Amino acid sequence: GTGGTSATIGRYARYNRFPTRICVADPEASVFHRHWADRAVTRIDGPGSLIEGIGRPQAEPSFLPDVVDRMIAVSDTHSIAAARVVSRRLGRLCGGSTGTNVWACALLATEMAAAGGQGSIVSILCDDGERYRSTIFDDAWLKRAGIDTAAAEAALDCFFDCGRLPQ
Repeated sequence: GTGGTSATIGRYARYNRFPTRICVADPEASVFHRHWADRAVTRIDGPGSLIEGIGRPQAEPSFLPDVVDRMIAVSDTHSIAAARVVSRRLGRLCGGSTGTNVWACALLATEMAAAGGQGSIVSILCDDGERYRSTIFDDAWLKRAGIDTAAAEAALDCFFDCGRLPQ
């Protein structure tokens, strides 16, 4: 999950003194990005994220906010859209957690390019999408859930074609 993965990668980068910055993509409905910004926030109430496996309503002891340089909160709509676009482009299904990471990477790359920066962005394609055929890859399910990914999918397609997310 979000806490353990970010802590392990962050501790490894810090221990080896790599010139690496750690950015964690987190669902909007998760506590981790809130806890990172304000350590007093350890729990949130309300509806959870549709993205399985990442984000939580309560901060876990495995999450070490001090090894994280930045957090990007990603909406379920953007996560699902990115999973769908990446799946089409790769020719294999990727899940919503992968979509969350890819959307955050696209934001980072767009910011980096706008600032004239250079560097590498590395992410994890962390979940297979086969088990989501009846949810995030099902247009009828999305409609019932009130999720319209068309604009976000078009934006990410633009990113892959022209190297930046549209304004």
